[in-house]
Amino acid sequence: MKKIAILGAGESGLGAALLAKREGFAVWVSDSGQISSQRKESLKQADILFEEEGHTEAEILSSDWIIKSPGIPHSAPLVKKAMEQGIPVIDELEFAFRFSKGKVIAITGTNGKTTTTLLTYHLMKEAGLDVGLAGNVGKSWAAQLVEGDHAWWVLEVSSFQIDGMVVFQPEIALLTNITPDHLDRYEYQLDKYILSKMSLFKQMNARQKAIFYKEDPYSQRGYSKKPCKASPYWISLNEPQEKGGYTDGETLEIGISGKQASIPVDLLSIQGKHNLLNALFAGTAAMLAGVTEEQLKSGFPTFKNAPHRMEQVRVLNGVRYINDSKGTNVESTYYALGSYSDPMIWIAGGVDKGNDYTSLLPLVEMGKVKTLICLGKDNSKLKKAFSEAIETIVETEDIREAVTWAQEQAQEGEVVLLSPACASFDLFRNYEDRGEQFRAAVLALKEKENA
Repeated sequence: MKKIAILGAGESGLGAALLAKREGFAVWVSDSGQISSQRKESLKQADILFEEEGHTEAEILSSDWIIKSPGIPHSAPLVKKAMEQGIPVIDELEFAFRFSKGKVIAITGTNGKTTTTLLTYHLMKEAGLDVGLAGNVGKSWAAQLVEGDHAWWVLEVSSFQIDGMVVFQPEIALLTNITPDHLDRYEYQLDKYILSKMSLFKQMNARQKAIFYKEDPYSQRGYSKKPCKASPYWISLNEPQEKGGYTDGETLEIGISGKQASIPVDLLSIQGKHNLLNALFAGTAAMLAGVTEEQLKSGFPTFKNAPHRMEQVRVLNGVRYINDSKGTNVESTYYALGSYSDPMIWIAGGVDKGNDYTSLLPLVEMGKVKTLICLGKDNSKLKKAFSEAIETIVETEDIREAVTWAQEQAQEGEVVLLSPACASFDLFRNYEDRGEQFRAAVLALKEKENA
């Protein structure tokens, strides 16, 4: 019996353990931190051995395979030692791929991938296709495969997950865009991050389809540095595409293999330039999977986006409170800031990932952002970047205090925007935790007296 060691008992680790157990492997789960009581119970019920708060190196290095959490870099000492000893080290998606007969639509990109993934899945499901949703959203793919397979799987895929892929081969792969992000993981070298994204396409053949954003210079750079064999489709905001999608702001025009679809933009339930791109990507992928023009027209209006992405929490005293906790990089926050013309109080900060805030300056100057509330343990870079552009800058490590200050500053017709441009791990478990705490703090606010 072959043995698999799993590093990390989070969502992907637990799923991989359950699938490996079903497939007849001897499984050992090891987590450097504490494993939640719910996950420990799941492991016990499946008769899977585990350890927490440390790794037993000899046990792990006696394995035939190692499946690691995407959050653990290949540079981690234990991972490096395993690779030096010739033990294959992969991630959950790579492992799950080997046990699914379904066709895969894999979606990556610095920004837009979650919305595009959810929208692609929604369009296909509404059209009646047998489709599952997994990857970086929802329940792990491996865990779902224990319960059953689907004809299609729509997967959100991060660069960290791509780094663990060996034979993973999507039927359709999307790269929404590339902007500098996670550079701390890639030795602060943008080209290494670009090549990581492009590795999603490395196993694809000419029969399969790859979709790219025509006007994104870094995607073009990646395509020229590491061209893929898959048939390319292009999304553009500038000119119609023979194969791919285009919008003039009034309609979405999608063309694939002789089939055309024209979708009025006012049918979309999501708004903004970035969401036109997301809709073009999702619509093109869905059509390639067999969804018709009429089915697209039925599916687009009923889509509801994920929480924590430009989510309006409430309107209080005429002030809109917007939760964009998923805005964990500069590009996401650029879209968020650009979505409003009203004056705003901006809450930002967290773990800086090598951010360059220069592109945000035109969006915050001339009084558009009245106050910047820095929410993080180290706000020095954020304060320095905006010290001359924003008149009032304050800082806190308490999100309730940040929300209270925002209410004090905001006037009727203005916006309070949480769009951090940074990771959340200094003060929160993850971006969801940050967004949920923001939402709770906003809902706890009382109306201003004499408002």
